[in-house]
Amino acid sequence: MSIHKDTRCREIITKAVCGKGRKFSHVTHTVTPPHRPSSILGAWLINHQYDAVKSGDGIEVVGTYDINIWYSYDKNTKTDVAKETISYSEIVPLTYLDPKHRKSTEEVTAEATQEPNCVEASISSNGQHVIIRVEREFEAEMIAETKVCVLVCDGSCEEFDDKTIDFSEQVSEDYEDLEDDLLDEDVL
Repeated sequence: MSIHKDTRCREIITKAVCGKGRKFSHVTHTVTPPHRPSSILGAWLINHQYDAVKSGDGIEVVGTYDINIWYSYDKNTKTDVAKETISYSEIVPLTYLDPKHRKSTEEVTAEATQEPNCVEASISSNGQHVIIRVEREFEAEMIAETKVCVLVCDGSCEEFDDKTIDFSEQVSEDYEDLEDDLLDEDVL
């Protein structure tokens, strides 16, 4: 392979996104209210907090949220709110991973692309518990130092700052000698 004498490649170490992943999940929680529920009036997830840590070939999202269930009891004559804090751990696999990154420089982040949300709340078959179905989704990234290869030229960039190219004087007279019947009709 021959390389033009004015061009070379140079390796540059830079921080870049070296890993990415996304995970959507359904989870189920069981909450036992202080009173036997007659009906569910509402269910909310609030106070969501989380952090991301590197874990093997993935990123682990560790967090908590509070479940608040508004329910009626005593044959729908009274209401109350049951509250429970849920802790969770979710591994987001990295579907893209740069194998040449510097492991000692890894930084991970996660973003909840869908905050935990209650999609269904129902009373269990024995009537003692409330079953909460939750959806959540996370997108995670790993940033690290890696090498990139760039093409460099001799001299400085200032050599090209005041240069302009004038194409008007570079018209060749060779084109005047072309025969019209040989030209593509679409071009004419």
